[in-house]
Amino acid sequence: MHNHPSGDPSPSQADIQMTKAIIEIAKPLGIAVHDHIIVGRNGHASLKGMGLI
Repeated sequence: MHNHPSGDPSPSQADIQMTKAIIEIAKPLGIAVHDHIIVGRNGHASLKGMGLI
């Protein structure tokens, strides 16, 4: 989870790529990443909810 100071919670390509990399690194360690939430001024975005992970 993190915030976007711009106020727009839309995930950037870097957000998506970093999340996918963390998921792959965590998998062999037995750690499950359930979602990545981005908080903005007027709402939030869920990468899982958007079908990005």
